[in-house]
Amino acid sequence: MKRILSLDGGGIRGIFSLEILLRIETLLREHFKNPKLILADHFDFFAGTSTGAIIATGLSWGMTVEEIVEFYVRHATTMFQHMPWYRPFKRFLVSRYEAKPLSDLLRRTLSEDGEGEVPALLDSKRLKTLLLVVMRNHTTGSAWPVTNNPLAMYNDSNLPDCNLKIPLWKLVRASAAAPVFFDPEEITLGNQRHVFVDGAITPYNNPALVAALTAILPCYRLAWETGPDKIRLISVGTVRFSLAAADKNARNMWVGYNAAQIPAALIQGIALEQDYLCRCLGQCIHGEELDSEIGNLEAAALPGRNWFSYVRYNRSYMGREAEELLQKTPQLAQLDAVHAMPMLREIGRAYAQEHVRLEHLI
Repeated sequence: MKRILSLDGGGIRGIFSLEILLRIETLLREHFKNPKLILADHFDFFAGTSTGAIIATGLSWGMTVEEIVEFYVRHATTMFQHMPWYRPFKRFLVSRYEAKPLSDLLRRTLSEDGEGEVPALLDSKRLKTLLLVVMRNHTTGSAWPVTNNPLAMYNDSNLPDCNLKIPLWKLVRASAAAPVFFDPEEITLGNQRHVFVDGAITPYNNPALVAALTAILPCYRLAWETGPDKIRLISVGTVRFSLAAADKNARNMWVGYNAAQIPAALIQGIALEQDYLCRCLGQCIHGEELDSEIGNLEAAALPGRNWFSYVRYNRSYMGREAEELLQKTPQLAQLDAVHAMPMLREIGRAYAQEHVRLEHLI
């Protein structure tokens, strides 16, 4: 069986995903009686968007989940370092945080020498698995799900703009370049400069389906054999909070309100649609209820559900439960909620203990 692990975007809420991955790593180590097992030993393909791209790349790089947790805990405040007060125009109208600290961390971590002097490229032998990183190419106006698959069309080493020759840290930073939060990332391909922004503003903030299609469709030149017993797709979210606004009426929905609410609504809605499609095209083994009409689609008799088996891990807070939690800790839903990390970890541990099972993984 081929195994894909897909990781959603969600800023610092990636620490929730990491608690689920810790549980996965622990169960696999116990099952295989190997205390040094890493997820790159078990999974063939990691996919990630934004914060999920940071985690996915770390896992493919050969890091343990504990090491990536330590990276987040130790460097969270560095990654979200406010633009200095003496640059008010940029701080309030362009980007809230400095991009350089995150860039420096990624450049140092994803380097061949461990010091950042020799940047690892996308074709680095240090990557132990297939890797997919999602970003948006603002220059071309298109989503860019880029992989290290040497057979991919744009990974031909004879091309002057071969994707495999892009520094890995730049791809990850581009995937996490959330508008308003961080500056875009510029990458030169051949003789042309391209501007990239966060993959969360593509349809693939939840990259599970595009990862599966990359493995299956002939155009991507991997052509994995399909079937529930041939491919296991595990998708991990970053906590979902209801965007319901029961107290609002039409006259309250002015331009400023919509500017703040619509992007989040679109990102969340499209991510749910990706999850829904995965459950329809694959055999759903585990996942929370999508809505009261659809249910979770586990064991539903649907035609054509033979591409892969599918597991979705995520915790949703809806209705009154969401209201009470966000009244108590309003920053919990924010991408930059560094001070909410302990609570996010607690939520993740509790969820993982209840839902993650060995039979989902092997």
